[in-house]
Amino acid sequence: MIEVVKSKIHRVTVTDSDLDYIGSIEIDAALMEACNMIEGEKVTIVNINNGERLETYVITGERNSGVISLNGPAARKAMKGDIIIIISYASLEFEEAKSFKPWIIFPDERTNTLKA
Repeated sequence: MIEVVKSKIHRVTVTDSDLDYIGSIEIDAALMEACNMIEGEKVTIVNINNGERLETYVITGERNSGVISLNGPAARKAMKGDIIIIISYASLEFEEAKSFKPWIIFPDERTNTLKA
């Protein structure tokens, strides 16, 4: 087995954070669907602004809202306005991994919505 990138949301803006929430990252449902992520999926968050990396899980946000909210302890790793990359991985057999194509999307950084 080999771990490969399964899904990636490249460069979105953090819209909110809630330190008192129990944890996770809330992502607009339209973005989740476009990159084949599901609620509860483990993700790595990479903060372009400060270099922080963290792991958490996804919760579904309102469709077409542009919401990208870091919650719980993750709220300390990024501020509203920071640009982040969200990545999930899958374990595949080595031969299958050679031909696997990940779902990678490049939303509009200002609105966190899919580009037309």
